[in-house]
Amino acid sequence: ITLKLNWMPLPYFPGPDVVFQGMLDDRMILLDSTYRSLKLLLSGYLAGVVAGVVSGVLLGWFRLIRYWGMPALKLVGPVPATALIPLAMVVFANTFFSGAALIAWAVWFPVTMLPASGIANVPVSYLDVARTLGAGRGYLIFRVAIPSALPTIFVGVFMGLLVSFLTLCVAETVGVKNGLGYYVKWQQGYAEYGKVFGALVIMGV
Repeated sequence: ITLKLNWMPLPYFPGPDVVFQGMLDDRMILLDSTYRSLKLLLSGYLAGVVAGVVSGVLLGWFRLIRYWGMPALKLVGPVPATALIPLAMVVFANTFFSGAALIAWAVWFPVTMLPASGIANVPVSYLDVARTLGAGRGYLIFRVAIPSALPTIFVGVFMGLLVSFLTLCVAETVGVKNGLGYYVKWQQGYAEYGKVFGALVIMGV
């Protein structure tokens, strides 16, 4: 499209040869940047998933917690993690921890809402049968409610993964001075758009 048909302007949309040559030239930097991005992404994502599942189960099972917690969740949850970058940089002196905290915050909200909904909507008949057979609260939560809500929980975990990538890129371009997001911003400053697209290819993979 760029080289043969001239539909996309150069140098902003380079051909595949330029993209792959840029990836080959910067392969060591890209490898290190990918490792750092994965480390940051997985740290924040796992923290957000654990916190989200725990808070989702608590909100879904305990009526008192749901009564007081759901309004607060709906108030603070939609606040985008990118808007909290200045606050995170003040609270955490280390840029890695501030980036991981932002990703965890972005993941926490969708992962909390869907498990809470799934737990709260477990069929009453499942719980009644388990109680009739002598099940206690722990058995009802871990052996009945959570397995029944697993499809909803996995949807929340998947949605959290999507927002974690967005937050990762923003965190790396603003605060964290390494990773693929920082590499993209760095190469864009030098108008090395072939290398920019090379980093985007790695992100997609």
